[in-house]
Amino acid sequence: MNTWINLARRVAFAAVIAAFPSLAQTPPTDLQVDVSNFVLYNYDTFDTSQFGMNPNATNVMMKTYNFHIAAGDIIAVGGAPAKGTLLCNSMPMFVLSPTPAPGTQAIADTRRSMIDACSLEIMTASGVAVGTIYYSGLYGGPPPPGKPAASTRSNMIVTGGTGAFLGARGQAGHISWAPRVASVTENPANRRVNGGGAQSIILQLFPMFRPEILMVSGGPAVVHANNFQLVTAANPARADEILTLYATGLGPTTPDFPLGQPFPEAPLHLVNAPVDVTLNGQPGEVLYAGGYPGALDTYQVNFRAPSGIAAGTAVLRLAAAWISGVEVTISVR
Repeated sequence: MNTWINLARRVAFAAVIAAFPSLAQTPPTDLQVDVSNFVLYNYDTFDTSQFGMNPNATNVMMKTYNFHIAAGDIIAVGGAPAKGTLLCNSMPMFVLSPTPAPGTQAIADTRRSMIDACSLEIMTASGVAVGTIYYSGLYGGPPPPGKPAASTRSNMIVTGGTGAFLGARGQAGHISWAPRVASVTENPANRRVNGGGAQSIILQLFPMFRPEILMVSGGPAVVHANNFQLVTAANPARADEILTLYATGLGPTTPDFPLGQPFPEAPLHLVNAPVDVTLNGQPGEVLYAGGYPGALDTYQVNFRAPSGIAAGTAVLRLAAAWISGVEVTISVR
């Protein structure tokens, strides 16, 4: 009898949970950012007349109670080439440990190295500004419970973002961290000449906005570009065909345009962020992505369907700024 009662309780509980979609967690986006020429400028002197005066590469040791500022070049986001800058500053380095080294570390229940505050100002590979992600928290030591799978150290919070990452929240950690530690007397204008180390950051983002393909009465708002007829089971897409989809949530454009206003008829407003379309996991060639004239937060994306797509039902995925939206299905012949 108790087994049947418990089973009934489970079924009832499942029905209650299903009735409240707001309780379902939106899957986060895990985003790896790779950085090169990474130099940590250590305040080994507070004689400001010496700051940045040495043109040569320097190497110093980090010590407890030291401040530092670090900079590096973003070279890839989500595995794709990118540009931009990582900039961090720390409170005095103060290593925590349950077994502290005498004179250099502090006794604590946890293991941490310092508190960092960082920004990732991200650009496309061609130099178009996409947006900035801000994160801060505890560097070093083990990652937190529920960490991004790739994270190996640090316990940091994504506190917000701008541009295509406006309103993003989440957590961050490190996959690797290997700066060149330099003196604050080294000239930072020579950072790329003198060289630096590398690091990879893993971000687990819960964005405020995601790219979403619009839905109409006949299904996803995807049309044949040659006649603007809706793609349906009776009028399917073809491999290599140019298609047009309509979506929201693709972010800022060039020329810059204020949020909350419909896009004008002219000039065309091109999406700043990288836009990607896949069908059954195969990349389509994105030919155009821009604001739709007269519409609020609505965009048009023209793309060529991949040549190897098989006939049947295909899963269509749209991503902007390396963040994916909800997948939809279309018919392909």
